[in-house]
Amino acid sequence: MASISFIIGIVGNVISILMFASPIGTFKRVVKKKSTENYKGIPYITTLLSTSLWTFYGLINPDGLLVVTVNGAGAALQFIYVVLFLIYSPKDTKIKSLKLAGLLNIGFFGAVIIITLLAFHGGVKLTFVGVICAGLTIGMYASPLSAMRTVIKTESVEYMPFFLSFFQFLNGGVWAAYSVLVKDFYIGVPNAIGFILGSAQLILYTIYKNKSSPKKSEDKDDEEEGSAHLVKGTIEIQDIENEEKGNFNVSLSKGRSLPIPSRQHSFQRLMKTLTLNSNEWHSNLASESDHDLENGTIKDNHA
Repeated sequence: MASISFIIGIVGNVISILMFASPIGTFKRVVKKKSTENYKGIPYITTLLSTSLWTFYGLINPDGLLVVTVNGAGAALQFIYVVLFLIYSPKDTKIKSLKLAGLLNIGFFGAVIIITLLAFHGGVKLTFVGVICAGLTIGMYASPLSAMRTVIKTESVEYMPFFLSFFQFLNGGVWAAYSVLVKDFYIGVPNAIGFILGSAQLILYTIYKNKSSPKKSEDKDDEEEGSAHLVKGTIEIQDIENEEKGNFNVSLSKGRSLPIPSRQHSFQRLMKTLTLNSNEWHSNLASESDHDLENGTIKDNHA
């Protein structure tokens, strides 16, 4: 009959593999569009490192079969994600991601293997690799802290998906229980922290999930009120334009009521000017200007 620890380990394998498989939909979209868009490659590169180290830890641990199976499957999936990301990412991002993947997944991982096998013996090997694995796992579990801070700040759970938090809670809880049964400190500490952080995310989700809707309603009301002000402002602007247009028409009508100069008088002046020489033209223009000025003054006095 299978032991309780083995059954819990199988459950942990299923939950963890589901979490590792969650980006499949994302990479289907990447392959279809042939672009990584705004996705980052760092999470997949670091998860590949973590699962590879845990696989190595399981191999050097006499009781690490279930650790090897789950992290071996996870490492295979993460390797596929990293390769697809490198294929479809832009050139600059591809170069940076390739350097990071080479540094972590080849350089660092290779160094850990070489040091473990050559520099340590017996139980020290397990301690050395276990501490590194636990540190990486704690860092990965702590990564959603920024999302938790955003939830508290915005009072909205939009940026903290429920199922991701729920599976982190389950995954941490199951592997923490497994570690207690098999007495593995290096598996227990990071997963206990993950269980606590997952619980905190679910509590935040419960607190703020109902506060998101009223806020959206307020935003909608503000938008509708803004639209009403916009319509009102447009009507007022149209009224002002109509009023100005009416004033312009009135002014234009008044301009049309001015006296029209006599065509016969203008024609006589033109003919007279053409028959004069240049000196006479200047003297005549001056005399006519004085004459017009005097007539204008007399008319003003009569008025």
